[in-house]
Amino acid sequence: MTPLRKRMMEELQLRNLSPITADTYLRAVERFARYYNLSPEKMGPEQVRGYLLHLMNDNEVVASTILVNRSALRFLYVATLKQKWFDEEIARPKRRPTLPGILSAAEITRILDHTNNLKHWTILATFYATALRANELRHLKVSDLDSQRMVLHVRHGKGGVPRDIALSPVLLERLKVYYRWRRPTDWLFPSKQHHDQPLDPASIRMLCRNAGKRAGIGRPVYPHLFRHACATHMLDAGADLRTIQVQLGHSDIRTTARYLRVSLQRLQAIRSPFDALQLKPIDRSEDDGRQR
Repeated sequence: MTPLRKRMMEELQLRNLSPITADTYLRAVERFARYYNLSPEKMGPEQVRGYLLHLMNDNEVVASTILVNRSALRFLYVATLKQKWFDEEIARPKRRPTLPGILSAAEITRILDHTNNLKHWTILATFYATALRANELRHLKVSDLDSQRMVLHVRHGKGGVPRDIALSPVLLERLKVYYRWRRPTDWLFPSKQHHDQPLDPASIRMLCRNAGKRAGIGRPVYPHLFRHACATHMLDAGADLRTIQVQLGHSDIRTTARYLRVSLQRLQAIRSPFDALQLKPIDRSEDDGRQR
């Protein structure tokens, strides 16, 4: 381990950032150093700008990835190396709002019906029934299921904030089937190779992608799609935004409000003011037909 990496890890630890954020930042800095084959201590604003432009010009890199890399490099130079030039020299790209991708209820059903592996089926069902993030699901323990209170305890929420969410009775019955078959003792979804560890994030992404392909879904299927689907379908069913905010563990209700823009039921319920106009009927054009 280099002295710079050690210093950055210490700064991350002092600020009590989540292990996922710390790992993401460290990996981003590693890629930056590897791109120039130089230590970041020997580089400055020109190299940072050049690297971010390189990422922006790569069509396979989404805007959120660029923002994450900028945040990682900012942490490196401001918090670790105590440089003061970063915010003045490195512009922050404007975040363009995007609509979350939504799987329909029919697509969710098709994905589950085409999944024969019981463990994979239960993971996919849990994603949709609870709207958990992938890291929250992989850290679930058997003891987090409270069947008496019908509550699921999320210990590893985003930002280290735990929460309790309602446990679906139908999901609970399916979890009991899985439990009687798999008999997990600690982690609800343990690693196949290492039973004392939770399932690997890459394995979760892979099983979601493969499930989508088997079901003939025409776009990549990843864990967060089930979260988006659950939130939107809850909204369609009449749940209020505050309830959905608690379920998803959003700190800001404006994040939850994004689902208002993709709720099919609400979009279809909106009546255009055009519909209220008292218009005379029209069945043909009265011009000479030359302008069409």
